[in-house]
Amino acid sequence: MISTFLADGFLAPKYLGWLLDGWLMTLWASLLVVLASTLLGMAFAAARESGRAPLAHAAGVYVALFRNTPLLVQLFFWYFGVPALLPEGVLAWLNGTHALAVGSTELLRWPSFEFLSAIVGLVAYSTAYVGEDIRSGLRGVPASQRIAATALGFTPLQALRYVVLPQALRIAMPPLLGQYMNILKNTSLGMAIGLMELSYRARQAEAETWKTFQVYGVATLLYIVAIAALEVLAHGLQRRNARRSR
Repeated sequence: MISTFLADGFLAPKYLGWLLDGWLMTLWASLLVVLASTLLGMAFAAARESGRAPLAHAAGVYVALFRNTPLLVQLFFWYFGVPALLPEGVLAWLNGTHALAVGSTELLRWPSFEFLSAIVGLVAYSTAYVGEDIRSGLRGVPASQRIAATALGFTPLQALRYVVLPQALRIAMPPLLGQYMNILKNTSLGMAIGLMELSYRARQAEAETWKTFQVYGVATLLYIVAIAALEVLAHGLQRRNARRSR
């Protein structure tokens, strides 16, 4: 009876599996983009606050370029534009199937070009926003903290790493978590270049089943679960920071 309901009244297990696979791809891509954009964002924020004109100017140009260009256009650039500049051999290798295996056991598979293009595009775009949020956190740390660290014998880089940056990240955490939620939602645009994330899988399932309400209802629920998990994490971090500041 349950299998009949899933097949006729709701969705067959096959299509639920598609949606789950897409959701896991969304989570995996979001995690990679969050980690990479946070690390790069720290570097860009430090460059803009370094006081060195060439570094600050170059970082400012990067931020202006990527924040003022639609993300979809950027994804098309990485997927359609960049390959036109690559040698044919390199492009063929990127589109080929590569795997690291021991005997008959596959340990690691080279990701698809669609996945690489989507990740690079999302990281390049998200870094501009994450970097600015971290920069606002750096500006929220009193200058006396850096001066005191220098007086204690820290080099400027050590003062930034061990004294200023931890405080800046705590200040920037609320807007950063908002950016991380945006990253998760922005992965849906990867559908346009063939990234098999949740929206792509939902469109596949809807085209084959014609059960629009059921397919997109499940997809919406999966997005809500992921965003809710981020919100729970955000509230937990905020409560921990509040306890530390007392």
